[in-house]
Amino acid sequence: MKIAMIGHKVVPSRRGGIENVLTTLCPMLVEMGHEVTCYNRSSDKVENEYVGTVHNKMYKGVKIKTAWTLNVRGFAAMIASFTAAIAASFGNYDVVHFHAEGPCAALWIPKLFGKKCVATVHGLDWQREKWGKGFASKYIRFGEKILAKYADEVIVLSKAAYDYFKETYNRETVIIHNGISRPERKEASIITEKYGLEKDGYISVVSRLTAEKGIHYLIDAYSKISTGKKLVIAGDTSDTDDYVSMLKKKAAGNPDIIFTGFVSGDTLAEIYSNAYINVLPSDLEGMSLCLLESLAYKNALLCSDIPENTSVAEDKAVYFKKSSTEDLACKLKMLCDNPDLVKSLREGADEFILNKYSWQEAAKSTIEVYQK
Repeated sequence: MKIAMIGHKVVPSRRGGIENVLTTLCPMLVEMGHEVTCYNRSSDKVENEYVGTVHNKMYKGVKIKTAWTLNVRGFAAMIASFTAAIAASFGNYDVVHFHAEGPCAALWIPKLFGKKCVATVHGLDWQREKWGKGFASKYIRFGEKILAKYADEVIVLSKAAYDYFKETYNRETVIIHNGISRPERKEASIITEKYGLEKDGYISVVSRLTAEKGIHYLIDAYSKISTGKKLVIAGDTSDTDDYVSMLKKKAAGNPDIIFTGFVSGDTLAEIYSNAYINVLPSDLEGMSLCLLESLAYKNALLCSDIPENTSVAEDKAVYFKKSSTEDLACKLKMLCDNPDLVKSLREGADEFILNKYSWQEAAKSTIEVYQK
């Protein structure tokens, strides 16, 4: 089977959830005997971690093609999805697989050419605060309506998203959860040299710096408690420069709040491996890969009580009331003051999540959707 992937920034990459998913999933589909092509945006480049892994426009058997676009905020994704959709319409593909709601605004193009189209909804993107209530939000909502009406199959990541599409559009969808692989835990070395971090000496959050990820709640909550542990914010802007500036103003004057920017590879592995606790303060999620990674690294986890978090982590995390700085501060202090509780949360967290979510199962289920 020949499959085209559209809607991501660049593969291979872990710049965002979709990129992380495709970087892992696509080589598995190739190993299962299928031909996969990823249409990367012309405006994005492979980050340092993956330099040297792409040879002759191939990554682990996955073909890499370029979708032309303009490097303009708010338009890069839209233009790339249309140029990729047009290219895929003339390509010899059995399935054109769109990722995210915005790119699905171009799904009708390969449909016109008789292609079978699958859409994966990684989250209800029009709800994300960075898009506001203007053109971008309306355009993404338009993409949602297009996929609900015209996609041959729709994949969602959670029961909440399944219910949303059933109630809103009377559209049946297929739930395929993200997977997780066993990571290699690493002792603190790079992070000690670069940021002065030691094992169990910091609270971490690994996230894109966008409003719905709730990093502002975490900074405010951290500022309310007294602790000797630093706060490490690992992530970078995602067309959200104003929000990032606001976060840094909140943190100004507190040397214990560290912004690392985007990290990957061994640096990211060290941050996960040596954190005292990891926090996911999101208001909105699809299915958080950071949550899966946290548990796979045997982190004690503190996250918001949204269904997308509670249904995944179950009793392996401590939860605070969504959007509540006060409750988050209370739970942060409780965990900082109770190392035995943190130790108990770590116990078996990795085996729990690795047994519950598998990339191999995700790959098999995806192929079953294609075959339908």
